[in-house]
Amino acid sequence: MNRILFESSEIADGVATCSDARAEHILSVLHGEVGQILKTGEIDGRIGTGEIVSIEGQTVSVRVSHTEESLQPWCDLILAPPRPRVMKRLLPQLATLGVGTIVLVGAKKVEKDFWGATLLKEENFRPLFVDGLMQAGTSVMPRLETRRNFRRFVTDELDALFPTANRVVGHPGGASGSPVRREGRLLLAVGPEGGWTDDEVELLESRGFSRYSLGARILRTDTALVALLSRFM
Repeated sequence: MNRILFESSEIADGVATCSDARAEHILSVLHGEVGQILKTGEIDGRIGTGEIVSIEGQTVSVRVSHTEESLQPWCDLILAPPRPRVMKRLLPQLATLGVGTIVLVGAKKVEKDFWGATLLKEENFRPLFVDGLMQAGTSVMPRLETRRNFRRFVTDELDALFPTANRVVGHPGGASGSPVRREGRLLLAVGPEGGWTDDEVELLESRGFSRYSLGARILRTDTALVALLSRFM
């Protein structure tokens, strides 16, 4: 944790309190003691510093001063989701890397039972995003949405939700080398581990997406996403 983040509901009269993994990190890793200054922030709010004002057992109270704007997300993602266990380790990385909105779409090769995964409940995916934000030292929470009908989403909703013209679809056989940079925030589309179908790629291209390839190797979704985002950062 490079910044301890608190929900707004955890802050009262300028004092934030925690007794969970954050408190354990403060006490065990940061060797926290009263008077110590920490990097802190409010989830979906400002960031700054906090001074430890009390330690009672495993409960830590911090007087916070959050006056700085956090770094903002710089890209959005359309993702044909992999298996839940892969998604679970991927979501914190997406938050760390600065992804804003993530739309999970029902591409043809997505396993149909994915949509019943408990990971899609906010109480399960939100802590994963928070972990990623604390790693990055930022506070802006990514937004996660689902669209089971890929074609309907791309045809009817995509332009309104993502008006940017800076659109890239990760797919073998596209351009490689230095990514093409266009005006606007990046919108990246990444397919399932079995890949987009030809029809899906053609539909994305008809909506202004340019193909981009990482080369001939077939990568897992989490590896491909981190590699793609690093190319465009």
